[in-house]
Amino acid sequence: MEYRYPFSIDWTKEEILDVVAFFHAIEAAYEKGIKKEELMEAYRKFKVIVPGKADERNICNEFEEESGYSAYRTIQQAKSSDQMDKIKMSK
Repeated sequence: MEYRYPFSIDWTKEEILDVVAFFHAIEAAYEKGIKKEELMEAYRKFKVIVPGKADERNICNEFEEESGYSAYRTIQQAKSSDQMDKIKMSK
């Protein structure tokens, strides 16, 4: 898919790479499925960079508008699924 990933000009190169890795994990959850632990590790790194709920919501909403993939719903699914090893989302 061709779309832009949201990022801040204040982030370092490593931070941008971690945010993009998080969005790649969200994409994987929709396209083929992803191990829950991989997704949650990417999310933990994302939250270090974007700790505020409002900022997280804005960035994730921007990503969803571009891609059609909901980071919020994906993370909620992962948090609520105790038995699942793999997260597979449907549009």
